[in-house]
Amino acid sequence: MLTAGPPCDTPEPPPAEPLPPQGPAQAPRQSARRRPAGPASWHSRTRQAHALETAEDYVEAIDDLQADQGEARVVELARRLGVSHVTVVRAIARLGRAGLVTARPYRAIFLTDAGKRLAERVRRRHQVVVQLLIAVGVPEEIARADAEGIEHHVSKPTLAAFERFVETRAAQPVAPPPP
Repeated sequence: MLTAGPPCDTPEPPPAEPLPPQGPAQAPRQSARRRPAGPASWHSRTRQAHALETAEDYVEAIDDLQADQGEARVVELARRLGVSHVTVVRAIARLGRAGLVTARPYRAIFLTDAGKRLAERVRRRHQVVVQLLIAVGVPEEIARADAEGIEHHVSKPTLAAFERFVETRAAQPVAPPPP
């Protein structure tokens, strides 16, 4: 199930199924609910971000279409995201169950308040990543394309560091290019 929370804050993992005892001499395992540490937690966070990536892309696209055209429809979402009509219908159904959109067949799709908040967070994260990439010398067109993937995997502390870097960089005078 999709959730509307930030994708890169490591939420509590779902409770693990208790492991059956292996024999009469073994004590019950107490580590079944412990979070993975180190690289395992990093991979877990990445998998969670991947799971929310589609939802974030859809709510951002719906918000963009509503701003540009006054409404978002399945055919326009399919065109914008480069997917089939059926893929959009299935995604919208999942987003509806997650409380991010409201939709009726053959009608426009609307973001709920939770969907609007998620779209705003995603858009802000995207803008910060684009600004950072441009600040370190990536051409704007490439920065915009690369930000589409990076934005889903940036934690709050990393995003805050990106913002500080961009703000500091913007406050400094630009040196002329070398001769």
